Amino acid sequence: MPEGDTVFQAGHKLRQALAGQVLVRGELRHPRLSTHDLAGRTVVGVRTVGKHIFIRFDNGVSFHNHLLMDGGWHFGRPGARWRSPAHQVRAVLTNSTAEAIGVRLHQMQLLATDKENVVVGHLGPDLLDPSWTDEHTRRAEQALAADPAREIGIALLDQRVMAGIGNVYKAEVCFLLGVSPWAPVSGVDVSRAVSISRDVLTRNALSPRRNTTGSAVRGRELWVYEQTRRGCLKCGGRIKVADQGSGLEVRRTWYCPACQPPPQNSLPPTGHST
Repeated sequence: MPEGDTVFQAGHKLRQALAGQVLVRGELRHPRLSTHDLAGRTVVGVRTVGKHIFIRFDNGVSFHNHLLMDGGWHFGRPGARWRSPAHQVRAVLTNSTAEAIGVRLHQMQLLATDKENVVVGHLGPDLLDPSWTDEHTRRAEQALAADPAREIGIALLDQRVMAGIGNVYKAEVCFLLGVSPWAPVSGVDVSRAVSISRDVLTRNALSPRRNTTGSAVRGRELWVYEQTRRGCLKCGGRIKVADQGSGLEVRRTWYCPACQPPPQNSLPPTGHST
């Protein structure tokens, strides 16, 4: 599932494969973009912000794309067989030595590079911003604390608070905080929440496998996410899962009832399974 670390890795690989190179093939397979041929353009940089990717060209134009739930970039040598069927390919960027294939990309558009913030300016601080400062920390803490009655699990997923957290890290951050995902923000140490969020994403920024536990044992890399078949690594109790949110925003949420006690005077989450 693409989250901030996945997008950061995709940006890193795009940079390695394309930056400073002239495209010999540059196709964007979308009705609105199909007439734009990027062949002959030089890739001058790649920027990632949260879950957004911008590939920058020498004419002051950027190709923006979002991975959402199922998108990705594949890499190989020019002419190599694609890993995905052609009907799923949305972008083909090829130079003399490498080829980047964008699969099931979303929100595709070309825009002026100096207008990128029109797309991402509403987002909170990017947890993987290499120029992160104390000011980023302050902004994230203020945004998280702004709605004290909001459930922490829902607040962490809000990209306007901090950009980069998805459903996997939402569950893991709540466990590391020792709070229920359904706990109100008012019951959470927001400074610690921001610190842990940035820490887990930074440690996994270029890792091929997500790991929040520090364990090298396969299957024990995550504390709670999709871990209902084994006991909690901390207390040995059963990991449970329930839906959180409503409508299109509902997400499956994993938690340990013993290590993450529910908020006072609240009912247990409904619809959980073991």
